[in-house]
Amino acid sequence: MEPDFWLARWRDEQTGFHQQRVTPLLQKYWPSLERPKGSRVLVPLCGKSLDMIWLAEQGHEVLGVELAQQPIEQFFAENGLQATVHETLQGTHYRCGNIELICGDIFGISAETLAACQGVYDRAALVALPPAMRQRYVAHVYGQLAQQYRGLLLTLDYDQHEMEGPPFAVNDAEVQSLYTGHSHAQLIDQRAILDKEPKFKERGLTRLDTLVYRLEEARQA
Repeated sequence: MEPDFWLARWRDEQTGFHQQRVTPLLQKYWPSLERPKGSRVLVPLCGKSLDMIWLAEQGHEVLGVELAQQPIEQFFAENGLQATVHETLQGTHYRCGNIELICGDIFGISAETLAACQGVYDRAALVALPPAMRQRYVAHVYGQLAQQYRGLLLTLDYDQHEMEGPPFAVNDAEVQSLYTGHSHAQLIDQRAILDKEPKFKERGLTRLDTLVYRLEEARQA
């Protein structure tokens, strides 16, 4: 989507995608990745997700990237955190303790910054992008992460003809196609969630699954 779309969603408080709790699937599956404390974990299109607080509590250095300034400022204010702010070519950096959020375009994040991330947690980024942008996004981000990185990816699978995204449907076949060449994507969980998401049923969906992937670097030496 164009940047103005997401800026308008935050400005107009059309943020039904924001969760008021830590994602249970993150808590269940993240420990299996065995990322050591001190590892830098990238959270692309992070919004003001509470998942970042949880990741920081596990001892990680959290690096979130978000296009809109509003959710970043709300994240620190709502969690009682006082951030220091500085500017770089990548955007405006807000930092408090082991959490750093960059207000900027994910495609403007440098190869050097991405290469310093040994972990990644993607709940909201891939499913927020239309098909034409997904391949570019995956190549830019996942193709430049640290060697031997590991991560967790959550996607949604439904009949795209029944509802316009975002969030978009990204099924297993597409995930495997997108990540081939630099990453291994292992489907570790799939569950039907339509009964728990009435807003999507109201939009016309007859089926909605959430898919959970374990990601790791698979580039050849």
